[in-house]
Amino acid sequence: MNDWHRIFTQNVLVPPHPQRARQPVKESTAFQCVLKWLDGPIIRQGVLEALSEVECHLRVSFFDVTYRHFFGRTWKTTVKPTKRPPSRIVFNEPLYFHTSLNHPHIVAVVEVVAEGKKRDGTLQTSSCGFGILRIFSNQPNSPTSASQDKRLRLYHGTPRALLHPLLQDPAEQNKHMTLIENCSLQYTLKPHPALEPAFHLLPENLLVSGLQQIPGLLPAHGESGDALRKPRLQKPITGHLDDLFFTLYPSLEKFEEELLELHVQDHFQEGCGPLDGGGLEILERRLRVGVHNGLGFVQRPQVVVLVPEMDVALTRSASFSRKVVSSSKTSSGSQALVLRSRLRLPEMVGHPAFAVVFQLEYVFSSPAGVDGNAASVTSLSNLACMHMVRWAVWNPLLEADSGRVTLPLQGGIQPNPSHCLVYKVPSASMSSEEVKQVESGTVRFQFSLGSEEHLDAPAEPVSGPKAERQPARKPPTSPSSPPAPAPRGLAALQDSPVGPGLSISQLAASPRSPTQHCVARPTSQLPHGSRASLTQAQEFPLEGGISHLEADLSQTCLVPETSIAEQLQELPFTPLHAPIVAGTQTRSSAGQPSRASMVLLQSSGFPEILDANKQPAEAINPTDPMTFNLQKEESDCLQSNEMVLQFLAFSRVAQDCRGTSWPKTVYFTFQFYRFPPATTPRLQLVQLDEAGQPGSGALTHILVPVSRDGTFDAGSPGFQLRYMVGPGFLKPGERRCFAHYLAVQTLQIDVWDGDSLLLIGSAAVQMKHLLRQGRPAVQASHELEVVATEYEQDTMVVSGDVLGFGRVKPIGVHSVVKGRLHLTLANVGHLCEQKVRGCSTLPPTRSRVISNDGASRFSGGSLLTSGSSRRKHVVQAQKLADVDSELAAMLLTHARQGTGPRDVGRESDATRRRKLERMKSVRLQEAGGELGRRGTSVLAQQSVRTQHLRDLQVIAAYRERTKAESIASLLSLAITTEHTLHATLGVAEFFEFVLKNPHNTQHTVTVEIDNPELSVIVDSQEWRDFKGAAGLHTPVEEDMFHLRGSLAPQLYLRPHETAHIPFKFQSFSAGQLATVQASSGLSNEKGTDAVSPWKSSAVPAKHAKVLFRASGGKPIAVLCLTVELQPHVVDQVFRFYHPELSFLKKAIRLPPWHTLPGAPVGMLGEDPPVHVRCSDPNVICETQNVGPGEPRDVFLKVASGPSPEIKDFFVIIYSDRWLATPTQTWQVYLHSLQRVDVSCVAGQLTRLSLVLRGTQTVRKVRAFTSHPQELKTDPKGVFVLPPRGVQDLHVGVRPLRAGSRFVHLNLVDVDCHQLVASWLVCLSCRQPLISKAFEITLAVGEGKGVNKRITYTNPYPSRRTFHLHNDHPELLRFREDSFQVAGGETHTIGLQFAPSQRVGEEEILIYINDHEDKNEEAFCVKVIYQ
Repeated sequence: MNDWHRIFTQNVLVPPHPQRARQPVKESTAFQCVLKWLDGPIIRQGVLEALSEVECHLRVSFFDVTYRHFFGRTWKTTVKPTKRPPSRIVFNEPLYFHTSLNHPHIVAVVEVVAEGKKRDGTLQTSSCGFGILRIFSNQPNSPTSASQDKRLRLYHGTPRALLHPLLQDPAEQNKHMTLIENCSLQYTLKPHPALEPAFHLLPENLLVSGLQQIPGLLPAHGESGDALRKPRLQKPITGHLDDLFFTLYPSLEKFEEELLELHVQDHFQEGCGPLDGGGLEILERRLRVGVHNGLGFVQRPQVVVLVPEMDVALTRSASFSRKVVSSSKTSSGSQALVLRSRLRLPEMVGHPAFAVVFQLEYVFSSPAGVDGNAASVTSLSNLACMHMVRWAVWNPLLEADSGRVTLPLQGGIQPNPSHCLVYKVPSASMSSEEVKQVESGTVRFQFSLGSEEHLDAPAEPVSGPKAERQPARKPPTSPSSPPAPAPRGLAALQDSPVGPGLSISQLAASPRSPTQHCVARPTSQLPHGSRASLTQAQEFPLEGGISHLEADLSQTCLVPETSIAEQLQELPFTPLHAPIVAGTQTRSSAGQPSRASMVLLQSSGFPEILDANKQPAEAINPTDPMTFNLQKEESDCLQSNEMVLQFLAFSRVAQDCRGTSWPKTVYFTFQFYRFPPATTPRLQLVQLDEAGQPGSGALTHILVPVSRDGTFDAGSPGFQLRYMVGPGFLKPGERRCFAHYLAVQTLQIDVWDGDSLLLIGSAAVQMKHLLRQGRPAVQASHELEVVATEYEQDTMVVSGDVLGFGRVKPIGVHSVVKGRLHLTLANVGHLCEQKVRGCSTLPPTRSRVISNDGASRFSGGSLLTSGSSRRKHVVQAQKLADVDSELAAMLLTHARQGTGPRDVGRESDATRRRKLERMKSVRLQEAGGELGRRGTSVLAQQSVRTQHLRDLQVIAAYRERTKAESIASLLSLAITTEHTLHATLGVAEFFEFVLKNPHNTQHTVTVEIDNPELSVIVDSQEWRDFKGAAGLHTPVEEDMFHLRGSLAPQLYLRPHETAHIPFKFQSFSAGQLATVQASSGLSNEKGTDAVSPWKSSAVPAKHAKVLFRASGGKPIAVLCLTVELQPHVVDQVFRFYHPELSFLKKAIRLPPWHTLPGAPVGMLGEDPPVHVRCSDPNVICETQNVGPGEPRDVFLKVASGPSPEIKDFFVIIYSDRWLATPTQTWQVYLHSLQRVDVSCVAGQLTRLSLVLRGTQTVRKVRAFTSHPQELKTDPKGVFVLPPRGVQDLHVGVRPLRAGSRFVHLNLVDVDCHQLVASWLVCLSCRQPLISKAFEITLAVGEGKGVNKRITYTNPYPSRRTFHLHNDHPELLRFREDSFQVAGGETHTIGLQFAPSQRVGEEEILIYINDHEDKNEEAFCVKVIYQ
């Protein structure tokens, strides 16, 4: 109960302005606002001088500009420390809310508040400025949807200034608002529809943080802790309340008599005239029961009618639709109010903050009729009113099944869930002597969970000051058992209605307008439980003071209780995505070129690769097994490695369809190590004269560089790229990482068409043969298969056999070998020209144990350099204004003479100073002669002296303020340990820090970490597994840390005790590591010196700081980590082309675990656990647990951006419990293209048009397609695209086969070779109706093929022209592609079948089209190759 009271007290909301409540209710909209950081010197200098330990936080409140009204509840961010000089203050705190006040004048006011300690130690807060955040745009029905970062301008003063009547909207343009220069708040605001399922748990206009625990929501997944980003609801529990008794002391009669008397007195004091107490009647005794989570009611409270206990006993079978009058004549001593029905609460949740709230209300009315027997509804409604007299709250213990509960009733002025006035509790001022000596009353009831039946016997009641209960003597009956009889003290269930459906007060509700009146029969003539009375009640305008409450619940009494809507039960279901089989079958194979190909390569004149002594590099066969020693590689005297990539030739494969086009030019893209991504220039494909027919390994085309005029270079063929990897490029200790990269990494090369800019395919080559192992130079020639991978649309993959509910057989990708790439890789060793300090030292990562023994002494240094020059013991004095820009801005003399060391150097120039003095004297003479000059000179000297005195005071205050902080910062270096980690994406880097307590007393040490990617290992089993993998033999302690939820872990240290603290660094964010590197790291053979040092090769490092604070808050040790990110292994690359602004949903099926390299060894039939992570947090990546032996799928859901955006991210798969080392790492590319949907028939031409929009200049463009046999464009060749013009591109589609697939269409500038536009043509092709079928048997082997004939008769009476097509042009050719035949005559079609090299069957469809290329008939020819 304490949790409910705490949350309820802390979240009291100020309601919106009453005028807003009269406006039409709109649908509530959810928003997410992320307050990122605060830029600029927002905190005034006076605050910094007057306060110490200054911290900053933000406050957000809702404000109604129209009515100048603050509402809701002010929300505060976490307090962030401020730095000196003031710099960026990072908050990164998400804020959520939902509101139905969709109006531009509803804004959020953000206030910047600084707090610090005064000299006497008291805490003081000061407002530093505020900003107005516009939630809705000028259109009332369109909330802002921009999710990009925005800057909020800040103004001087406090938000209370918005209450001034002179500040009219827009307040930002008011002259009284002063903008704070160079200060802004970075934020994002966007709608958050994911919050809508949790609207019932969050009141409207309540600002909550994503890190705040909301009762009824499950904690968030991961380390972010944001439970509202994707809220997950707790499972509800249904509870039932029976035998509900309200006891009012001293008796019900005395209580109601005093209530009526006080009501009459209030009516008279309000100036409404005298009112006879005997005429005032109690129409109803209502009970509202609802579930409250501390923030608000989870659902609208149920409203039921209570009756006196005596009336229940006397009229058990009577209808309750009669008028109940409670007075001294009718009650006759009844002691309790009884509910004659069962209450069902389906929205209960097992949370300490969930409570059941009971609210007892009385409805009063005074009859205005003459005889006092039957009053009209109109007269009754004039005095109808409702008051809450008592309320109670009960926090159920859901672990118990049932029990009897007794609660004390509450009243008076204390806050209640309905936020309304409640009848006062007994006090000394009460008129009745009996009421003075009793309590406020009690409520008793029987509760049960999950059962729809009544208990056979109620349990013994338990009373007390708080809510108490005890289990029932007999457990509740099961749902399948027959219903138990009702308790004797209560009426049957059907005797009392649930809800105010037949409530008299709803029929007697007074309309708000005096001109609106309801016409109805008197309440005494209402039919007992009839449907007519309910219909009549619903026809009244529900605008009265009390009738608007729960008016829609009146229909619940007409349906049985079992028909109440419940939560649907979720069935086990696996999403039906097309599983893409991931494995080695989709990757390109590599091998050594054949001897015939080597002869052609040698005779083509490719440049030879030489070592440092001008000798040919040693050739290595890439198919030979490779053994290497990393220690031998590190001890090589040739420390510089010149990596050479030589592209030689690109050959066509024999199985490639001869009808498809072959590219004229190609270019390659790849990324080597941490160099920038490389894109080679366009290379011409020159066919060799002696190449002959393409075979399995025949060389057909060599690569030749293309000159600027479009002709190929007459020089040496091929293209070389050189990378110099030496001590000048590698960081200390990185040499081992580079050797490991060559040993295990695979270089992925994409091959592109240089003219159409379409992807031809991809190839992969291992680089382990580039390890020289002490040799001066090595080279390896490779012949790589260039594989093109095509993914069909998801709608067609269900053609597989269905195995079970939601599962299909694995359907692999369609991989086609497009060609073979001939490539030579070489590594040439060079001596290190310049001596680089520490180039041969081992990285600190090899030592898993970090000790702080080396950080136990202080070497001295400057206070103003923050310990950056620790090696220097002599520091040259400098002016304070030259090293602190904040101080320089406050000094008058320094501002007059210039700031910075450069200005000081200029002022020391004697010549320039002499000229300035001459000019000054001349101006003084011109101003007023000798007398005036003397007076001016004296005033000038006094002014300068005053400025110097002020500056000296500022400098003294500045030194006094920064002295303690600077000294403490410099002295902290004595306890600081620096360490460098070489981390890889997804790999957990484990290490231990040796922490020693330097004091003579014991301490509870708190471990504080400022980087979420670094964490303390608190699980002893995880610690033990990491130590075993690292070969570390230090001790492991059980229950080492004291965990406090989301707070930092703590451990206990005895005096001078040493403990090993385990840490784990793991990063899943893979940004573009090479984007900050210089492009000069890549050079080719025809450029400048390839061995020149690189301008910049540093990858941005990450930093983490760990503070070990003792009990008093003082640090006893500091660990500063520098994390150097290293390239990671990519096992497979997936490239998807998808329509723009849509979701890509794919399922990638994992290969069997025993086939993966590095997979853990397990027993037969045992599969390790599978975990998956993604480098992009916006990508949904998950896997599901399946049964033993079942295939595992990785599900991806990616939102594609606008065309032509390309997203790339990494998917990391683990097979261990602690996610230590990835088993597989995939790189996924998603190309977003404009979508064009085409529905067509196979073999039939379908025409459509695409709109081309010109750019700013004239361009010569040409359209290219990935399937030139199926898609044609008009204009066909090169055409001119006018600037800013609109032109149509006519497209003709003739699919050869039925099905759904993608066809790529690119519009390329032929002069600049730039992509102007790109489309993804989505074909949905159906097969035509087959009219005839044939069968033929052919022999397999070398031959010229077989000629056959078929006949076709023209069904039309006139002469027609027909065109012939088929779906296998490589197997069947026609003697003529078109023919003419007279009406009714027969024509013979000649067929030529090409020979086949394999045994099997093929079905060939022959399409006969008319002159418009529409399909007339389709023949099927089944060819059997034997």
